Amino acid sequence: MSQLRIYDEVHPDAELSLHREHTAIARELDKVGIRFEQWEASQPIAPGASQDEVIAAYKTDIDRLMGETGYQAVDVISLTPDHPDRAVLRQKFLNEHTHSEDEVRFFVAGAGQFTLHINDKIYDVLCETGDLIGVPDGTRHWFDMSESPYFVAIRFFTNKEGWVANFTGDDIAKRFPRMQPYSPAHA
Repeated sequence: MSQLRIYDEVHPDAELSLHREHTAIARELDKVGIRFEQWEASQPIAPGASQDEVIAAYKTDIDRLMGETGYQAVDVISLTPDHPDRAVLRQKFLNEHTHSEDEVRFFVAGAGQFTLHINDKIYDVLCETGDLIGVPDGTRHWFDMSESPYFVAIRFFTNKEGWVANFTGDDIAKRFPRMQPYSPAHA
């Protein structure tokens, strides 16, 4: 189940609020400029489907979003618990950083945890199957896929080469909860 936990930036041990209903999550995130939507496939997607098959299943929503925002490209990324580079890939984005373009992910399967540092609040968003999150450029955040990652996600880009993490140097991410392993049985 998708969820949003909100904290004061100096109190990682005390949630200010918890939301598990999609419209409540979207409403709270919209207040701080974060897009959060739920999509459904227009056709069944078999396990192991190709990138083209995955994109075709969400073509209507992809085209709508690209038309609204100007994103130029999409691709599909998939990570499983047996991926040989999972620890290195996880570590890559565990510290607070920003990007010079939006970070937009749609979770076709599995889950990932985006944690956003906006003003003096921390917005910890567990995204699961069917969730799209849009993090605007310049937003301080970090991403966790757990020690045992499982997800298939569509990524949106304005410029693939421009999507680079600019680390803030703040160790705040170490003080807040990490993602627990996700089981495909929950999907």
